[in-house]
Amino acid sequence: MLTAFARAFKTPDLRKKLLFTLAIIVIYRLGTHIPIPGVSYSNVQQCLDQTKTNQGLFGLVNMFSGGALLQITIFALGIMPYITASIILQLLTVVIPRLEALKKEGQSGQAKVTQYTRYLTVALAVLQGTGLVATARTGALFGSCPVANQIVPDQSIFTTVTMVICMVAGTCMVMWLGELVTDRGIGNGMSILMFVSIAAGFPGALWAVKQQGKLAGGWIEFGAVILVGLAMVGLVVFVEQAQRRIPVQYAKRMIGRKSYGGTSTYIPLKVNQAGVIPVIFASSLLYIPGLIVQFSGSTAGWATWIKDNLVKGDHPAYIITYFLLIVFFAFFYVAISFNPEEVADNMKKYGGFIPGIRAGRPTAEYLSYVLNRITWPGSLYLGVIALVPTMALVGFGANQNFPFGGTSILIIVGVGLETVKQIESQLQQRNYEGFLR
Repeated sequence: MLTAFARAFKTPDLRKKLLFTLAIIVIYRLGTHIPIPGVSYSNVQQCLDQTKTNQGLFGLVNMFSGGALLQITIFALGIMPYITASIILQLLTVVIPRLEALKKEGQSGQAKVTQYTRYLTVALAVLQGTGLVATARTGALFGSCPVANQIVPDQSIFTTVTMVICMVAGTCMVMWLGELVTDRGIGNGMSILMFVSIAAGFPGALWAVKQQGKLAGGWIEFGAVILVGLAMVGLVVFVEQAQRRIPVQYAKRMIGRKSYGGTSTYIPLKVNQAGVIPVIFASSLLYIPGLIVQFSGSTAGWATWIKDNLVKGDHPAYIITYFLLIVFFAFFYVAISFNPEEVADNMKKYGGFIPGIRAGRPTAEYLSYVLNRITWPGSLYLGVIALVPTMALVGFGANQNFPFGGTSILIIVGVGLETVKQIESQLQQRNYEGFLR
């Protein structure tokens, strides 16, 4: 991997793309430290110092924003509104025929879907920004901080509207920066910005583990966390690269005097076909009950039960519910993202068949059977990756949103592998040496 980066910097056009991507990353990180108007920066820092070991219900979103959410900066919402909008539109594609037709229209249809995604991103940013400002004004953002009610000194309507507009504008700028990286840089821009947001929390979180450790000044806990993280990264790389290759044979066809077809290929079905989406879905769904209790302020029996069982990441009820939700969403997402009948029809249209399987409906049934079988280990793997690091690191005094948790590892490894593959593919196109060497 390091060799690929070294060779890329020696290639002029790739070097320009890499430097452009690094410049966008620097701009993005600067924006995560610029507070929005109307916020008392000193009070926010005081509350952050008192609650740095437990970020509460907003810890996951704060991790995706690179720490900008709890600092209430112009990039506080980060890339999450765009990710949420993309997932919603992908799910609606199965339900709304118009979106499905646009998806099949090629580049023009995809441009239309992208436009809809931008509109929905702005709407979600307005909704989430309003919720964040309202939470900050009431002091619920830092519940245990004595100056939590003084984070927004001026609570007039004009100040509130200005704060929301600044957050929405920050989200639009993040979306624009991500598209710039996609067009003129290396890799997928949104994925790169998400990668940077999560990786930015690694040094501080690792040093917090060292400071909270009790063995040899915390260095033993620090080393153990590093080893656990490396083991998890190795497991993720191994499973993310694993796939079931279904062989496909295309029959020969005579068109005029020329023979076409007769080639052999395969359909790659990944073990983890759903990626990190089930973990994000499960985490978001588990945050909803806690948010309802926090905003309602109820002390009834149901609220107490939720606080005791579904808020703490190391509680057995939370762990079991989280695991079952991940398995469910893994099957759900695979079912809506991969259509065996459509694949079978396309194969039949072009004269393709799986050896030993009849074309048409038997092929679709065979693909469904194989997909269900490999989704089981994939979903169980996602559940283990999401839970084992959390349980292990809580024992070292880290909070439940430590960056070596399942979501962050899956995103970082996935984005890293994809970016390296793109760099290597572009290097192969520019450094083709022929057959004589």
